[in-house]
Amino acid sequence: MPTFNTKTTSFLALAALTLLFTSLSSPGAAADGGVVPRRSVLGNETVLVLAEERTRRKDPLDDLNYYTGGWNISNEHYFASVLYTGSTLFLIASFWFVLFGIFLLLSCMYFCCCRQRSYGYSRVAYALSLILLTLFTVAAVVGSIVLYTGQGKFHDSTKDTLEYVLGQADSTVGNLKSFSSYLTSAKTVGVDQVFLPKDVLNNIDKVNTLVTSAADTLGSATQDNKDDIFNSLNTVGLILIIVAAVMLTLAFLGFLLSVSGLQFLVYILVIVGWILVALAFILCGVFLVLHNVLGDTCVAMSDWVGNPTAHTALDKVIPCVDKATAEEARSQSKEVTFQMVQLVNGIIANVSNRNLPPIAGPLSYNQSGPLVPLLCNPYNPDKSDRITCIPGEVGFTNATQVWKNYECQVVNSKCTTVGRLTPSMYDQMSGAVNVSYGLYHYGPFLTNLVDCTFVRDTFDAIHKEHCPDLRLYSRWVYIGLLMVSEAVMLSLVFWVVYARERRHRKYTKQADAEASAAQASYESKEP
Repeated sequence: MPTFNTKTTSFLALAALTLLFTSLSSPGAAADGGVVPRRSVLGNETVLVLAEERTRRKDPLDDLNYYTGGWNISNEHYFASVLYTGSTLFLIASFWFVLFGIFLLLSCMYFCCCRQRSYGYSRVAYALSLILLTLFTVAAVVGSIVLYTGQGKFHDSTKDTLEYVLGQADSTVGNLKSFSSYLTSAKTVGVDQVFLPKDVLNNIDKVNTLVTSAADTLGSATQDNKDDIFNSLNTVGLILIIVAAVMLTLAFLGFLLSVSGLQFLVYILVIVGWILVALAFILCGVFLVLHNVLGDTCVAMSDWVGNPTAHTALDKVIPCVDKATAEEARSQSKEVTFQMVQLVNGIIANVSNRNLPPIAGPLSYNQSGPLVPLLCNPYNPDKSDRITCIPGEVGFTNATQVWKNYECQVVNSKCTTVGRLTPSMYDQMSGAVNVSYGLYHYGPFLTNLVDCTFVRDTFDAIHKEHCPDLRLYSRWVYIGLLMVSEAVMLSLVFWVVYARERRHRKYTKQADAEASAAQASYESKEP
C-alpha cells in the first residue's frame, strides 16, 4: 500500500503539472474521442494501447515512420514523436533568425554604401508599406489581447483542476488517518473488561502500520508537490503575460518610431525584435509540444478508466495493488468489525440480558427491565455482507440512542433503577459501536483506494469536467501566441521596408526641391 500511494501521488502531480500546458488538437495529433483502444500482445499478456490514434505521429528516431505505441512516458520513441510536432515552429525560429539576420546585414551594407546615390520613389510602395505596417501592428495588438485573455482563463481553469486533484489527495489523507484512528481505538475498546481476541489485535497492528504509512507518505508527497505545482502555474502565467506585454509594446513602439522617422531607433528596435520573435516562436513550439503531451494524457486517462482490468503503460506509473492485496486489507477491516460486534453482543446476551442472582458476583449488578436489543452485525460469519438484520436488532446509526433507554442509575456500581446497562457499560458499548461503524464506513473506501477506483474516478472527473475548459482556453493561448509572433515578425520586415521607402521619399523630395530651385535660379538668370 505505501508503494501504491507514493506512485499514485507522483502521477497525480505529473498530470496536474502537465495540465498547465493543455490545448486543443494541434498538428500531428489526432482528435480524441470515440476510438476504441487497440490491444497488443506482449509476452503472455494483452496490453491496451492508450490514445493510439492521437499519438500516431512521425518518429524522427525511426526514419520518420509513424509511431504506433500509444501514450507511454517511458518510451523514448513517444517523446521523440511528440517533440517532432513542434519542429515546424522551431525551424521557423531558426530560419527567421538566420535569414532576417542576413537581411539586416545586407540592408545595412546597402544603406551604408549607397547613401549618396539617388533614390527612386514610388507612392504606391510607400502607401502599401504603411498600410501593411498598420495592419500587422493591429494584428499584434489583437494577438496580445487574445494571449492575455486566454492565459487568464487558462490559469483559472488550470488552478481549478489542480485544486480538485489536491483536494482529492487531501481527502484521501484525511480518510486514511480517520480509518487509522478507528483501528487504533479498536485495540483499546472493551466492554466490562472483555477485549478483542489477541490474533485480531495483531491483525489491527498489521493493517494500521500499512494505513498509517500510506497516509504519511501521501500527505507528505501532496504537501511537497503542492507548492511546486502552483509555483509552476504562476510562472507559466507570468511568462505569458510578459510575452504579451513585451510584444504589444514592441509593436506599438516600432510603429510610432517608424512613422516618426526616427530611423536609428527603429534599427535598434528591429535588432531587439529580431531576437524576441525567434524566442517567441521557440516558446510557441514548446507550448505546442507540452500541449500534445497533455492532450495524449487526457485521452490515455479516459482509455484507462474505460478498461479497468487491462494492462497499460499507466501500470508502470500506477501499479495498482492486485486483487489479493486489496481483499486482504478489506478482510482485516471486516474481521475487526465482526469481532467488535460479537464482543458487544456477547456482553448483552451473557451479562446485561441475564437475570442473575446477587451471588453471581460482578456479573450481577441488579439489572432488570426489558431486554437490551442486540447490535446488528453487517457481516455473516464468513465475512460476506449481511443483507437484512433480525427484527429487534439495532444498527450502527441508532444503537446508542436506543440503548440510552436501557441505562440505569447506579450507586456503588449497582443499579438502583430499572435498567440493564450501567453508565460505564453504556459508554463502553457506545465506544465499541463508534469504532465498528468507523471501520465499516471506511472499509469500502480502503478497497476503492487500493484497487485504483479512487484514481480512476479522479481521472474520469478530470477528463470530463476539466479537460474541455483547459483545451478551449489553451487554444486561445496558442492562437494568441502564434498571432503575436507572426504579426511582430512581419511588422519587423515592414519597419525596415517603410523606413527605406520613407528615406527614399525624403531624398526624392529633397532632390526634387533642389532641382526645382536650380531650375528657378537658372531661369531667373536668363535674359
